[in-house]
Amino acid sequence: MDKNSGNGKDLYKKHSAVAFAGMLVAVVACIAAMLAGLGSRIGFWHFRTGFEILSGSGYLALLAVVVSAAGAVICLKQKRKGIMLAIPGLVVGLAVVALLVQLRLKAHDVPPIHDITTDIVNPPQLVALLPLRGDASNPAAYGGAEIAIKQLKAYPDIKPLVLGQPFEQAFETARATARSMGWNIVAEDKKDGRIEATATTFWFGFTDDIIIRITPAGLRSIIDIRSVSRVGRSDLGTNAERIRGFLEKLQHNV
Repeated sequence: MDKNSGNGKDLYKKHSAVAFAGMLVAVVACIAAMLAGLGSRIGFWHFRTGFEILSGSGYLALLAVVVSAAGAVICLKQKRKGIMLAIPGLVVGLAVVALLVQLRLKAHDVPPIHDITTDIVNPPQLVALLPLRGDASNPAAYGGAEIAIKQLKAYPDIKPLVLGQPFEQAFETARATARSMGWNIVAEDKKDGRIEATATTFWFGFTDDIIIRITPAGLRSIIDIRSVSRVGRSDLGTNAERIRGFLEKLQHNV
C-alpha cells in the first residue's frame, strides 16, 4: 500500500472532521431551539427555562458557523471534498442565528406590553375567561394610561372598527371570523354583544385571552377587540398582529 495514499486519507479524515463537527453542533443547536418551545408547550419546563435554552441554542449556532467555516476553509486549501460537510453546518447554524436575531430585533422594536385593545378608554372586559386564567402572572385588568400611551405610540392603527352591518348580522360575522382564525370560542353572549375566546401561540404554546365586543350603532355596529397574554412582560407584537388579522378578515367577510 502506498504510504502517501494512507497519509492522504488520514488528512482527509482530519480535515473533514472539523467540517463534520460544525455540522453536528449546528444540528444540536437547531434541535435545542425547537425543544425550547416544545418542552415549555407540553409542560416539561417553565417557559423562562425554555427562553434560556433558546438563548443557549443561539450561542451553539454561532459556534457551529465558526467551526463549519473553519472546516470549509481547511478543506478548500487542501482541495478536499469535506467541504460538503461544512455547507449544512453553515446553513443550519446561520438559520438559527438569523431567527434569534430577528426575535431580538422585534423585541427591541415593540414596547414591553402584552395587553392590546381597540378601545383604550373603555377596553372590553374578560368575564367567562376569568376562571380559566388559573395562575396567570399577568392581570386581567387593563393597565390604564401607561399601557395606553405605549400602545398608541407603537400601534396607532389599532382602533375600533365601524362595520356596515346591523348588530345581529355583525355579531354572526364576528363569531364566524373568530372561528375562522382558529381560536377556541369560550363564551358567546349576544345580549351583551360579547364573544370570548383563546388563542395558542405556535412555538411556546402560550395561551392568550381574546374578547370581542359588538356595539349597535343604528344600521351599523362598532367592533372592539382586546387580546391579552396570560404570561410574559412583552408579547413581541403578537397581540397587535392578532387584532389586525381579525379586523382585516372581518371586513373581508362583510
